[in-house]
Amino acid sequence: MTTYLLLGLGLILLTVGGDTLVRGASTAARSLGVSPLLIGLTLVGFGTSTPELVTSLAAAAAGSPGIAVGNVVGSNTANILLILGLTALIAPIAVDHAAFRRDGLVLVVASLVCLAAVLSTLVDRLWGAAMLALLVAYLVWAYLGERKAQHAERAKYEHIAEDAPDARGGLWVGLGLAVLGIGLTIGGAHLLVENAILVARRFGVSDTLIGLTVVAVGTSLPELVTSVVAALRRHGDVALGNIIGSNIYNVLGILGITALVSPIRVPAEIARLDIWVMLAATALLVLFVRSGMKIVRWEGAALLAAYGAYLWWLTRDLL
Repeated sequence: MTTYLLLGLGLILLTVGGDTLVRGASTAARSLGVSPLLIGLTLVGFGTSTPELVTSLAAAAAGSPGIAVGNVVGSNTANILLILGLTALIAPIAVDHAAFRRDGLVLVVASLVCLAAVLSTLVDRLWGAAMLALLVAYLVWAYLGERKAQHAERAKYEHIAEDAPDARGGLWVGLGLAVLGIGLTIGGAHLLVENAILVARRFGVSDTLIGLTVVAVGTSLPELVTSVVAALRRHGDVALGNIIGSNIYNVLGILGITALVSPIRVPAEIARLDIWVMLAATALLVLFVRSGMKIVRWEGAALLAAYGAYLWWLTRDLL
């Protein structure tokens, strides 16, 4: 019982830590006069992916590549099928064609890079450096493009910054909250990884399965909160931008940094099934968007049903 309580505590700390980090970083950035566009592009997207980053680093350090890679692949799948599906059920999501043309392209490229890295069986430092270089290139491209764009095209990132949690106070309050958020996230990741490994051993399943399910969904909770809040405020562009940005960060940033710190041997089961499910989810997202530049409620229901089928397949032997 203690193991499950500590696992739950780890998930809570990750969620609270990610929210606190975004709150503090956004507050500090605003006090320094950073533009909403840059805040939306970088701080919010990277901040909501911090739980995935710290968890993957902790898993790699603990010698659990199944959690390190499964967390990224599983989070990207959950972001699209679970979180975007739920968000579309709350309110249909209208899509800005110009913004999606660039970000959707980068998402597809990042997903294909992830596929190539997984199929190589070893995500080493060379892969990590290449992923981070692609991430920096994307951020520069997006910032320069949105800075020159018309209001309708840059509104998505400004809405992301507006919807980001804020704290009353200035620079030092923001920095203090950011440091606190990092500490909570690190502590939560440590508890989550340690106890996820114990749960996997107790049930006789691989740590990859735990990474793809419990850990992946748990570390995606900040994206879930951000997207649901955006949907309730009828900022569907924020919800979609949050998911696409998070998935890009997860592959190019989280997997890239983790590989630079500690090269990862990819478990065979991820190469056999899960990476292909992630690619199928990405293709489904692109298909739904391109079919009408809108994700409607029945499409959200279809995404949720697909995620339910995937979870059933993963856990069928345990039922």
